[in-house]
Amino acid sequence: MSTLPGLPDELLYEQDGAVATITLNRPEKLNTMTPAMGKAIIQLVTYINNEESVRVVILTGTGSRAFSAGSDIKVLDDYGSNWQLRNRIDYARELWKIRKPVIAKIRGYCIGGGLEMALMSDIRYATPDSRFAAGEIKLGWHGGAGNTQLLPRVMSPGRALEMLLTGDMVSAAEAQDWGLVDRIFDDADIDAKVADLAARIAGNAPIASELAKHLVRVSMSTAVDVGLQYENDTFAYCFTTEDSDEGRAAFAEKRRPNFRGR
Repeated sequence: MSTLPGLPDELLYEQDGAVATITLNRPEKLNTMTPAMGKAIIQLVTYINNEESVRVVILTGTGSRAFSAGSDIKVLDDYGSNWQLRNRIDYARELWKIRKPVIAKIRGYCIGGGLEMALMSDIRYATPDSRFAAGEIKLGWHGGAGNTQLLPRVMSPGRALEMLLTGDMVSAAEAQDWGLVDRIFDDADIDAKVADLAARIAGNAPIASELAKHLVRVSMSTAVDVGLQYENDTFAYCFTTEDSDEGRAAFAEKRRPNFRGR
């Protein structure tokens, strides 16, 4: 188990084998985000993308009350003028830049910027008491880092607009039914379920995993014919890697492959 020095106490980072965990650590404030935490996220994203030993990332929050309630409203003015706020480096959009697969482990409230961070993740597991909302509309604005763009991509536009225009809470069961949450597990089980998923992903070829994630992102904004050709190109590229040779050798020898990301 390893950690990184220099991070604020409100943001924790641990790496266990090939699995890295980012934990939002302001439970007394529903794990709301501050500018300092946002800057630390930038540091972590750069580190994770450049660290070959990391193959999968878990994003979560401390405690059971909240994954994250988004930005701390009391410190929004710390971002400066409206123009500076517009040009900020946003913590949620930074998470979008992680090339490795990201699993969001959600307990409690996942609202506002917290919902945006969950949407920037690739797979979302939640507990039955989780609650989801794009609540910014009730404060006088809409989401600024993904809610209006990503919600319609994981659910119907109508469902997305229902969340965006009302700001109302959505239960975990509703969120799963709408496509926002992938699986729901009891609080006692979710840690083990997420750890198992992360281990299974980490055991596969990392180059192929990163490319599969990239291709799914491409599919969100690319014509099918273009995406299919791009997929075939990266498929062919995979066969130039040492991991492809190792996979075929392991299959022939009836053993587990030892992928090295080469």
